[in-house]
Amino acid sequence: MKKITFSLACLLIATIGSAQQDTYVPKKTNFFSDVMFGGGLGLNFGNEFTNISVSPTALKPITENFAVGLGAQFNYLKSKGYYESTSYGVNILTTFNPIEMVQLSAELEQLRVNNKIYYPATYVSNDFWNTALFLGAGYTNQNVTVGVRYNVLYKDSNLVYNQAWMPFIRVFF
Repeated sequence: MKKITFSLACLLIATIGSAQQDTYVPKKTNFFSDVMFGGGLGLNFGNEFTNISVSPTALKPITENFAVGLGAQFNYLKSKGYYESTSYGVNILTTFNPIEMVQLSAELEQLRVNNKIYYPATYVSNDFWNTALFLGAGYTNQNVTVGVRYNVLYKDSNLVYNQAWMPFIRVFF
């Protein structure tokens, strides 16, 4: 009887001891562990024409379907003897995937634009800030989204974009 009691006591102590052991080990991550990086790079050269565009973006998932990101932009365009433009700025991007293959987006962009328009024997300089708010929708397959966006703040006279509708391709890693 003593052996049975002793065996049951040892079993009970072992069970209580292992029940107190912490089986959940939190995953050690930092803020940047799930940030996705992407953006755009454009180079166009032609006869007396140059266009250089760089626009890196970082996107942080907040939930499984919602993400927020920041980006920077630089664009240089020159048509020798006619037009020269430099623009630079920042943007805030939010994406929402209501279903796996559909991405809705909103992007607020603030650019500083420096334009020079050349006329015979002179030029006109036009420096200004431009704000754009793009609302978009696209088809997503893994880390690539192809879609169209609309600038709700578009003005014909802003000399930045030639129309309110723009196609886009987003790739994030």
